Amino acid sequence: MDYVNLGRSGVKVSKIALGCMSFGREADEEESMRMVNRALDYGINFFDTANSYSNGRSEEILGEALKGKRNRVVIGTKVSNPMGEGPNDRGCSRYHILRSVEESLRRLHTDRIDLYQIHRFDPGTPLDESLRALDDLVRWGKVIYIGCSNFTFQQLANGLGISKASGLTSFISLQPMYNILKPEPESDLLPLCLREGIGVIPYNPLAGGFLTGKYQSDRVPSAGTRLGDQTIYQERYLSEENFRRTSLFLEIAKRRGLNPIGLAVAWAASHPAVTCPIIGARNEKQLRETLELASVKLSIEEREQIKKEVWGQANEDEAP
Repeated sequence: MDYVNLGRSGVKVSKIALGCMSFGREADEEESMRMVNRALDYGINFFDTANSYSNGRSEEILGEALKGKRNRVVIGTKVSNPMGEGPNDRGCSRYHILRSVEESLRRLHTDRIDLYQIHRFDPGTPLDESLRALDDLVRWGKVIYIGCSNFTFQQLANGLGISKASGLTSFISLQPMYNILKPEPESDLLPLCLREGIGVIPYNPLAGGFLTGKYQSDRVPSAGTRLGDQTIYQERYLSEENFRRTSLFLEIAKRRGLNPIGLAVAWAASHPAVTCPIIGARNEKQLRETLELASVKLSIEEREQIKKEVWGQANEDEAP
C-alpha cells in the first residue's frame, strides 16, 4: 500500500480509504468487523464514516472494531445530516456541531476525531459560524483536521476565504462524488483543490456499481443492489447515456485486460488532485475482491484517453 499526505497536511493516509456507510445497514457488526480487519491487513489506515450512517451505528461499529488499534489509523467522520426530528438535530450551527462531536467521540470510543467534515453545506447557518465552531474543536484537541463534503466550487472557495481572512483553521480535504460518469468536479473544484492544497477524497468511484457492468438497460435493477433499492442512485445514474458510456468503458477494460472495478478505481485515483478514492462494500468477500483489483495505475495521458473514448468524439462538447 502506498501512503500520501492528505492535502497540505502532514498526515499520511493510504491511497485507498474504506467507506463505512454499509456498517449497521447491509453489513451487521460481525461482517463489518471482518471488513475492518481485511482493510487493515491490506494496509488501509484511513476509515471514513458519518454520524448519520445507520443513525450512528456505523460509528459505533467502527469504534468497536478499532479498539486497541486506534493509533494505527486515521478516522474521518461527518456532521450535518439529520440525526433526529428536532429543528436543531441537523445542520452546521455551532449548537449542533458541538453536540454532535461529543456524540461521535463517544460512539467511536476515541478522544479525538482525525478528520471532522461538514457532510453537506448548510444554507441555514452562516459558514463563518460553522468554521468558528470547528476551529474551537481543533484548538480544544477534540478534532485534528477539518474538511467538507459535497461542497460546490463557490462554497469551498468561500470557506477557504473566510478561514484565511479570520485566521481560522481551514479545510484540508473535500469529498466530492467523482467517477468517469460524473467528471464534473474536473471543471472547477479539482483545479481549486490543487491550487489550495486540498486533498480530494472522492466517493462513488464505481458509480454505485454501475461501472462494473452489472446493470442492463433492458432490465429493472435487482432488489438488494444500490440502484435497485435507493432512489438517489437511480436519479444519479439511470440514463441511456450512462448505459452507453458504461458499455464503452467495459470495452476499454476488456481491451486492456483489466477488470472494470480496478480500472474505475484507478481512473478516479489518477487525477493529480485526488488523494485517495473511498471504496465501500456490503461484505468482506466483496471488499476482498475489490482490494485485489485496486492495484491498477494509470498515467495522466492514459486517463485522459479513456475519458475521451468513453465520452466519445461526437460528444466532446458535453464532457465536463
